[in-house]
Amino acid sequence: MTSSKGSVKAAIIGAGHFAYRMHIPVLAARDEVVLDSVCRLGRAELELIADEFGFSFATEDWREVLERDIDIAVISSPHNLHYEQAKAFLQKGCHVLVEKPMCLDPEQAWDLVRVAKETGRELLVAYGWHYKHGLDEMREMVAEIGEIEHVVCHMASFTRNIFSGGTLSNWQHIAIQPDRSTWEAPDQGGGYAYGQLSHALGILYWLTDLRAASVRAMLFDAPTGIDLHDAAVVRFQNGATGVLSGSCGVPNGHGFEVDIRVYGSKGSILLDIETERLVLKLPDGETRAAQVPEGAWKYSCEGPANRLVDIASGQGRNESTGEVGARAVETLHAIVASGQSQGAEQVIKQ
Repeated sequence: MTSSKGSVKAAIIGAGHFAYRMHIPVLAARDEVVLDSVCRLGRAELELIADEFGFSFATEDWREVLERDIDIAVISSPHNLHYEQAKAFLQKGCHVLVEKPMCLDPEQAWDLVRVAKETGRELLVAYGWHYKHGLDEMREMVAEIGEIEHVVCHMASFTRNIFSGGTLSNWQHIAIQPDRSTWEAPDQGGGYAYGQLSHALGILYWLTDLRAASVRAMLFDAPTGIDLHDAAVVRFQNGATGVLSGSCGVPNGHGFEVDIRVYGSKGSILLDIETERLVLKLPDGETRAAQVPEGAWKYSCEGPANRLVDIASGQGRNESTGEVGARAVETLHAIVASGQSQGAEQVIKQ
């Protein structure tokens, strides 16, 4: 398909807070996109979104959208619905962007990868950092450090209020508020691991070929039973060891903390998103630091939706593939399962 005005018809499935705040405005700003269909529960909110952005069709039943003539679909419904919906739209022939985590069950995650391959469609996961300028320079550094032997991967954010039954003050002016069940219900993927640590694992698995083989974890839970803080040790398929951690404990008003350290047989790499540092250390004291423009890595998520349109228009590369998302899902699933089993080892099915 060549890019032209009105050539890409889009559907939004699960038009909640983040889709309303991010994905829909991004698509609306693209001249080649027609906002065809929108779906969410809640008639008043559905009509507000349809009227504001000019969708042609609005429904509370996502299956009705499958009957529409569309090219791309954004799946931003609660985590536990991602698999069925993403699979249906891939099989329809759409390129699909699915919110992270891609889904909750590892077998379902890898099934989505299979379906995307079989249908010849692109499956993108909404990892915003993957589209930030210069972050992929770490790939070149990874190629210089030899066999990866150990990894430290940590993410912390200002989300305690969200996971503890509240909201963030800087979201209160937005017409569509987050559905608390998405963040807080254990059976819908509530908790820090799926909700936030998924970002850092997405970066790790995007920039390296690592895949987890087994996990032992401990969780610090909220009274509702979802995890607020996560600590895990992992054995990767290549034999490397890793330490994974996540925390909602950053005070509100501060930014994200994402720290990834990769140690190889010939060198090491430090990635610190907060301070915008990417440093390669090699033998004999050699150090190379990437030049990162100030603010280049501040989090936002315009990249995935824009790239979805590019791909539908015959341009651009998928930097947040389903395969990366599936490796993250199987790790997250093992972290939560181990933590809920008092640290019992979870062997990941390969």
